[in-house]
Formats: sequence, structure tokens, C-alpha cells
Amino acid sequence: MLVLAVDTATPEVVTGIVELDTGTAGSPPGRLAVRSERVETTTRGHAEILTTRILECLEEAGVARADLDAVVVGQGPGPFTGLRVGLATGAAFADALGVDVHGVCSLDAIAVAASDVDSLLVVTDARRREVYWARYTRGARTDGPDVKAPADLAAALERAEATSPGSAAIDAIAGSPAHTALFDYPVLATTAPTAIGLVQAALPGLLSRTPPAPLTPLYLRRPDAVELKDRKK
Repeated sequence: MLVLAVDTATPEVVTGIVELDTGTAGSPPGRLAVRSERVETTTRGHAEILTTRILECLEEAGVARADLDAVVVGQGPGPFTGLRVGLATGAAFADALGVDVHGVCSLDAIAVAASDVDSLLVVTDARRREVYWARYTRGARTDGPDVKAPADLAAALERAEATSPGSAAIDAIAGSPAHTALFDYPVLATTAPTAIGLVQAALPGLLSRTPPAPLTPLYLRRPDAVELKDRKK
């Protein structure tokens, strides 16, 4: 199975073609191989670069658009405009090709790279001096996603650990380097979703071929730009 993976939830715009072994040839299902990948850091211009990077990945992988079997898109949490571009582009490709589009939490796609860590905290830039965050136990999300100021999140984690010693301890942190540095935990190298991480997060649905739920962006708060009538309310 050939899967197009897209994520625009962080400043690292990710596109890639991932080959998924479904086990039809007698091998164990679930093995993943990256055929091509592009990662470009930008806070603006997602709409201008995303389709171009997808086409570059297809060409590098030697894959025609019609060869794609599924699309996986990061649903955030992330800033409104950039996240919307990724979701719309992924949905448009899937609709044009007549294939399923699977949405995954972008923080989950970061966490799968550290599925052997007992307790992992993932944080990404939410702007407004806040972070998007989620907590994981050996790759499974146990809390979040949510948005908080780093100091408030650190205090909440400290209170939880004081209330139940050992049960709320964090072994490592991953995500945005500027924000992982604000916490007193060992920092892992994974800073953003990867193509293989996105597909890994969607693996149960891809292997079962269960019809995916509609794409739902995880904005977690209202956009900065609202109509004047809404602002007055």
C-alpha cells in the first residue's frame, strides 16, 4: 500500500510517500518504508509550497498519483491557517483519487518515535506564549491534546506528581526545541511529525481498511481573526 503523508501543524511542513506492507505477500503486516520525504521549515506560505513538495515526493518515489492507496493527514493541534491548508490539500488529493483520507493527531505522530519511553510529554508551539501538549505512556496517549502556558503546564504536572508520586513522573520530552527547553526533562531529538510517524499513527485504520472518520481539525481555541460581529459578542 502506498500512502501520501502530510502535516502542516508545526513550522516543519512534512510531506512524504510511505510504503506499507499489508501482509498480503506472506510477510507480517505493518512494516513501513519511506519512499520519499520533504521537510521544510516555514511559518507562512504553506499553500504555496505544499502541493509542490507533494509532487516532488511522488516523482522521487517513482509513484504516480493514481498509484496512491490512501492519504494520512495531521489534524493538529496547530495554528489555524497552516493546519487548514494541510487538511484541505490532503482531502482534495484523496477525493480526486477516490481513496480514504485518515486524520491523526500530529502530537501522536511525534510520540510514536519514542514508543519505548514509559512516560513522554510532547509539546509544540501554540503561539501566544503557549504550547500544545499531550502525554503518552509507551506511545499511547493518556492525556491531551490541550493548550497551556508552559509554566502552567509544568505546575500542573508537578501537582499531579505530588498528589500521586511516581504515577505522574515524566521520563522525557519531545517536540519544538524552543519549548522543550522550558521544561526540566530529558529532551529527545524528535521535533515534529515525520511521514513514517504519521502513517504509524494511522496504522490500525489503514490495516483494517475501516472507513475513517471525517477530518476534524484540532484547533483547541478560536482563530485570531474573527468577523467583527463575532468579536463584539
